[in-house]
Amino acid sequence: MKEFAGCALKKNDLFELHIDALGNEGEGIGRFDGFTFFVKDAVPGDVIRARVLKLKKNYGYARVEQLLTLSPDRVTPRCPVAGPCGGCQLQHLSYEKQLEYKQNKLRDCLERIGGVAGARLEPIIGMDEPYFYRNKAQFPVGRGRDGKPAIGFYAGHTHSIIETERCYIQAPVNEALVAAVREYLTECGVQPYDESTHSGLIRHVLTRVGFATGEIMVCMVINGTSLPRAEVLQEKLERAVERWNGEHAGTTGENAIAEVDGKMASAVQYRLASLCLNINTEKTNRILGSRVVPLYGEPYITDYIGPIQYRISPLSFYQVNPRQTRRLYELALAYADLKGSETVWDLYCGIGTISLFLAQRAKMVYGVEIVPQAIEDARKNAELNGITNAEFFVGAAEEVLPLQYEKSGGAMRADVVVVDPPRKGCDEALLRTIAAMQPERVVYVSCDPATLARDVKFLGQNGYEFVKGRGVDQFGMGGHVETVVLMSKVK
Repeated sequence: MKEFAGCALKKNDLFELHIDALGNEGEGIGRFDGFTFFVKDAVPGDVIRARVLKLKKNYGYARVEQLLTLSPDRVTPRCPVAGPCGGCQLQHLSYEKQLEYKQNKLRDCLERIGGVAGARLEPIIGMDEPYFYRNKAQFPVGRGRDGKPAIGFYAGHTHSIIETERCYIQAPVNEALVAAVREYLTECGVQPYDESTHSGLIRHVLTRVGFATGEIMVCMVINGTSLPRAEVLQEKLERAVERWNGEHAGTTGENAIAEVDGKMASAVQYRLASLCLNINTEKTNRILGSRVVPLYGEPYITDYIGPIQYRISPLSFYQVNPRQTRRLYELALAYADLKGSETVWDLYCGIGTISLFLAQRAKMVYGVEIVPQAIEDARKNAELNGITNAEFFVGAAEEVLPLQYEKSGGAMRADVVVVDPPRKGCDEALLRTIAAMQPERVVYVSCDPATLARDVKFLGQNGYEFVKGRGVDQFGMGGHVETVVLMSKVK
């Protein structure tokens, strides 16, 4: 028997474990003879009988074999497949404790990785309703054990599809959309995609729902160039949406979602506004290809965040939680502390979501994004809202910023820089460029506390100090947290 760091356990052994913390992905953490174990679906305060799954040099993975003592913070998940499904990590933890966990994770990263001693953090902004909040879904399509088309979500860290009739974090109308697609596949004999053989047609079903407008997009991601009998799918989707509207009377209040007689009801009347194809014929795990083919309606839908309207295509990055996104952007706007005379650079601007919010109070906003289609959407969104003090550039921000600054003779100097990078954080060359331009304030919007903390540390070593930060929970039942941080130039 091989021992690891003094731990005599081996794979498949059973042992008793007390869970005392949560990891970065929401997994429970316990220690046995000084050896750390990570356990999915366990929460602090649980005492479990655990089974060893895998052992590394200094840590291991285990699963819950039996709950011996239940944590007072444990709750029964609303979703019957919350355990095996990879979409939610924290449905078994009370929402109050989810927020506490995210606040602590943010503080720990800023202090431990970012070197910000006693980081000033305002209380995390929680959700009023931590269910049914997502406006975007990506459903993988495959074949079930019965040979019929299977549509659902991947089990955690696998590509095995967990079928479900209802997802408790998605827009409820998706139930009707998925049922219509499933019916179409069966009736028309359209084959699901098979990853192992790279055969079959339907890879994913992507949906976007406008919570304010009621506009719905269904985008079929296909391993081909055309969809057989597309008119049948369109008809089934339209009928499904009509039935949904009839069965779920709208409630009062903007974007309201409430439970009426055990069913979900939405304040808006939905309509199918866009049906399109996304062509992805590559043998890859990447969900979307680069080519979109409209079948019905426009290749986009529109929705609002606060007073700003946005055009959203299948390839657009657009925050998935519109209610919390408004709070996130309003927080970023407050941290920017604009008086109306400032020049603002918005880096990683995407389709201009934050840029247009900032333009409400800035003299001029310049957005930079490396994806050409996103910049095209950003320009259209500015035009859609009658915003004339926002200009957008395609390219890497670390190249665009100094070039435009030089070309303008210094007139395009940044008073405030806002960054909203992907999970990997900012490129170091970009951070150096920001520091060299010496804006008065840097507002950092982040979806990953660890890379945020790393970049805060870099800016702290290059002329900026951490002023304050605040988390915004965009992902109820999940382990991620959005954050806004204010950095100020050291005088």
